[in-house]
Amino acid sequence: MIADPDFFRKFGFALDIEPAQPDLLIEASPGHEFLGSTFEILEVPGHSPGSLCFLSRPDALLVGGDVLFAGGVGRWDLPGGDGELLFRGIKTKLYPLGDNITVLPGHGPPTTIGEERRTNPFVQ
Repeated sequence: MIADPDFFRKFGFALDIEPAQPDLLIEASPGHEFLGSTFEILEVPGHSPGSLCFLSRPDALLVGGDVLFAGGVGRWDLPGGDGELLFRGIKTKLYPLGDNITVLPGHGPPTTIGEERRTNPFVQ
């Protein structure tokens, strides 16, 4: 999206964006090291194309960004969003991780996969 100056215009946003090329692309991976810690990288699009979550199995911790929140999910009504894709990704990629996994969302309080599987009104 940052390399395409017309991306947001295609969705009716009159934004002037200077295109940029990323220095580094991060893709889904069973293990990638960041600052001495290894994370499994899960691609869970729907909030935006290419949304990523970072899982540390030894720490039972998921850095979830704007994918899954305590009692909610990321918006899917913005450019490139897709609600069905988001819900399917949460059900098939995040819920199977285990109830004990703590989720650090991009906004709001931490939660757990188990709590969201039982109570999240968006993804039942």
